[in-house]
Amino acid sequence: MAAASKSFSGLLVHFIFVVLFVFSPVNAQLKVGFYSKTCPQAEAIVKEVIDGVLSVAPSLAGPLLRMHFHDCFVRGCDGSVLLNSSSHQAEKDAFPNLTLRGYQVIDRVKSALEKACPGVVSCADIVAIVARDVTVASKGLRWEVETGRRDGLVSNSTETFTNLIAPDSNITTIITRFQAKGLSVKDAVVLSGSHTIGTSHCSSFNSRLYNFTGKGINNDSDPTLDSAYTEALKIKCKPGDQNSLVEMDPGSFRTFDTHYYTLVSKRRGLFQSDAALLDNSVTKAYVELQAATKGSTFLKDFGMSMVKMGRVGVLTGTAGEIRKVCSKIN
Repeated sequence: MAAASKSFSGLLVHFIFVVLFVFSPVNAQLKVGFYSKTCPQAEAIVKEVIDGVLSVAPSLAGPLLRMHFHDCFVRGCDGSVLLNSSSHQAEKDAFPNLTLRGYQVIDRVKSALEKACPGVVSCADIVAIVARDVTVASKGLRWEVETGRRDGLVSNSTETFTNLIAPDSNITTIITRFQAKGLSVKDAVVLSGSHTIGTSHCSSFNSRLYNFTGKGINNDSDPTLDSAYTEALKIKCKPGDQNSLVEMDPGSFRTFDTHYYTLVSKRRGLFQSDAALLDNSVTKAYVELQAATKGSTFLKDFGMSMVKMGRVGVLTGTAGEIRKVCSKIN
């Protein structure tokens, strides 16, 4: 009887341990409305700041959306892309991130939230909510953002090169890096549609216009790029041009629409990574469907894929921290 009692006690302790582990704060999950009690006006505050910023600087919509991608693909969606480094070795100092813009907007949002709800809303969640709000402000569809992320404590520039997707990536690299984050081939082609807003520096695609094969022939252009588009781009981007800006979706680069897929289907995607979407049966079929139906499902699909991406590598519960200032750890 004593042995049976001892065995029962042991099982009870084990059960309690399992319950505590499963439901401990560290294992808490993201959810819509995470701040409903601790900072119920959080999303309204973010929207007010973003609408104000975009009313005077609409060109920041693209970079702010891109920031969420660059955050989530390195160490997960933990706000690490926002951190500064005295030795210039943080993610934002790496070459792939040097053209990111809008950090001051995130800081403005954070200041407004700290005034209303000190120490409550994470910088990682701010980046995710801002990505949604700039999409909506650019005439995209709204989706519900899951919140509850906490901020990471590490930001390493070297990690960007093996995680971010370069503009000259082929379809194998694109799919591999998406799948490494738990995202599907469909997510890859859907999220590429974010190129419907924003601009790019000539340096990101100049190799497609000049000396494409590396043989020193100045007019050696990427044969997968529409020839008329190639010539139009050469007018805007001269050899070696690093700084001039070109619209990623000419004619509607400030409107979150489906025109991007029409361009890609006509071999007018700006980057090699855009053209690569025609090199896989799944991604090509999606491009052609959206082009033929004027994006019948894209806007809804985008929100769903953004929610999935927003779950990548998140810190929740008691992991990480809630930064007081987004550019530095507490």
